[in-house]
Parts: sequence; C-alpha cells; structure tokens
Amino acid sequence: MAFAAIITTAIWYSKAENDKYMLKFLCLIFWGATIMVFIDRVIGFLMEGGEFLELTADAVVLGFVMVIAALMLWEIVLLLKDPRGVLRKLRKTANMGNV
Repeated sequence: MAFAAIITTAIWYSKAENDKYMLKFLCLIFWGATIMVFIDRVIGFLMEGGEFLELTADAVVLGFVMVIAALMLWEIVLLLKDPRGVLRKLRKTANMGNV
C-alpha cells in the first residue's frame, strides 16, 4: 500500500498543475490506507509482540485487495466528476438522437 502511495504521489506531483484525473484524491486514499495499516501494525506489535512486518500470502493478497478497492473508489469518483466531459457529451448525443 505504501508503495502505491509513493508512486501515485510522485505522478501527481509531476502533474500537479493540471490534476484533471484527480490524482490528489487517489493519493489521499492511498496515504490514508497506509497510515491505517501502519497504526494497526504498531498497535498489534505493542499488544501481542511478534513480527512487525508480515509477508505471508494472506498479507500480500490483502494488500492487493486494498489497492484494487482504492482504485475502484477513485474510478467511481472520477466517473461521477467527469473531468473531461466525456459522459456529458455522450448524454447530449443520446438525447439528440431521441428528439
């Protein structure tokens, strides 16, 4: 999750002047999830001990699922905002065909 946050932040920062794809929002999702996982790991380590980093198959799958869920949320918001106006153009074209 942290790797996705770092990569997304670098891409957003290089294109910050024209953030038409709302990469800032995706960065916030990834960094929020990264902080949440980090706090979970710290609390678990302090309460139960053991390993701080868990590299099991279940942990890796959970990380991928979290990244996919974040990307899905970002795409839903991106479709609702429609920054390039693609959906609006399609709606206008469809409405003109009905007339």
